[in-house]
Amino acid sequence: MPFQKIEPEKLSETVVRQIERLILQGVLRPGERLPSERDLSERLGVSRPSLREAVGQLEAAGLLMTRASSGIYVADVLNSAFSPALIELFARHPDAVFDYLDFRKDMEALAAERAARLGSDTDLKIVDAVFHKMETAHRKRDPSDESALDAEFHMAIIEASHNVVMLHMMRAMFGLLREGVFYNRQVMFRQKTTREALLDQHRAINVALQARDPKGARAAVERHLSFVETALKDHFRTERNESVARLRFAQEEGRL
Repeated sequence: MPFQKIEPEKLSETVVRQIERLILQGVLRPGERLPSERDLSERLGVSRPSLREAVGQLEAAGLLMTRASSGIYVADVLNSAFSPALIELFARHPDAVFDYLDFRKDMEALAAERAARLGSDTDLKIVDAVFHKMETAHRKRDPSDESALDAEFHMAIIEASHNVVMLHMMRAMFGLLREGVFYNRQVMFRQKTTREALLDQHRAINVALQARDPKGARAAVERHLSFVETALKDHFRTERNESVARLRFAQEEGRL
């Protein structure tokens, strides 16, 4: 007979599965500090030895890390999706910027469509809250806060799509973007007219999501990222033109 005796699961294994699930679902984020051992054992309702055993297993799996005199943290498992050699290759080749934007357009359009259909009311409240933070940041002269919230807005939509593979892949991609591997995000927010257009585009995405309009949300994301692509092409073209103009100017000064 194919039946086997049921063995009771160790408490440490239950803890491992719960923490793994929270990391997989994106609730616990890379670099996030877990509560103290005493607090966490109380929250989970397990003894400290059981918790230590679970933490040891998760550390061995590369999901948690302990920092001396600091605590237990979720390991930074996102950027490991790309090798250091590939990250350097991305940074050296401008063509990667536009391949990255094409990838984002495909993935985020799908994420927005899914979020409009499958996102919970709480998911959409989070997206809406981040957008209103963007509106507040937009009134400031310094665009850095608005630039940071731009990434947070897009990640909130991806989280609302409830696809864990897409979630972790896009978090890795945004991690590289934050590090300036593809381009400096603040470039997009320096010009007032561009900044106004970006806010309007994010508003259109949010309106479609709040209305639970999958097609409208997909189209709004596609329009937004097409605008970003065109703006970046113009920016790079202007930089190239400026470098040529400086060479001409230097040559002209040499003739005087």
